[in-house]
Amino acid sequence: MGFALRKDERYTVEEYLAWPEDGLRYELIDGIPYEMNAPGYDHQKVVAALHYELEFHRRERLKSGGGGGEPPCEILFSPIDVILSDITVVQPDLIVVCDPTIVVNGRVRGAPDLVVEVLSPSTAARDRKQKRRLYETAGVPQYLLIDPVYRYAELYSLGADGRYPESETLLADNPLTLQVAPGFNLTLSHLFGWPLPLEIRHEIVSYRY
Repeated sequence: MGFALRKDERYTVEEYLAWPEDGLRYELIDGIPYEMNAPGYDHQKVVAALHYELEFHRRERLKSGGGGGEPPCEILFSPIDVILSDITVVQPDLIVVCDPTIVVNGRVRGAPDLVVEVLSPSTAARDRKQKRRLYETAGVPQYLLIDPVYRYAELYSLGADGRYPESETLLADNPLTLQVAPGFNLTLSHLFGWPLPLEIRHEIVSYRY
């Protein structure tokens, strides 16, 4: 490792961008660096499946003339820096960007139109609390959390007051509808091949809270 980060010190995004490559990935949340673990097999299956279906839907819509004439949204998966403030840069698992002007020098500076995080035991609390707050403050229209263990999702949609109300909980047999993909309404079971054992339904509420 070429340099050492101190968790008791705060950094700016400009300092983050100047860090030398050391083979590790970091996020900077409110100035505090967090080292990111390599994603697991189930995590990557979920990200790959969602990316494929959204990209297929996007291309089919463009071919049928349903793009409306605006620049097509881009669907990107990690690692890519998303800079939300001068002390926060995150690397969501998947983002959709419809405004090309916020992509500057290969990084996203501003709020993507959709942010997706796939939960893991080491990041679930941060994704639900800190990142939810960050995405809400930045004005991310929709924030999707996917739990590959309990096989459900939580979808937050920004209200007129600029706040996320209570999330919409989606089980495996519920369709996923997204603002960035009109007409996209596959169920989570079709997306990820998830069955929905009855016992999963009873465990979701206690697991979330």
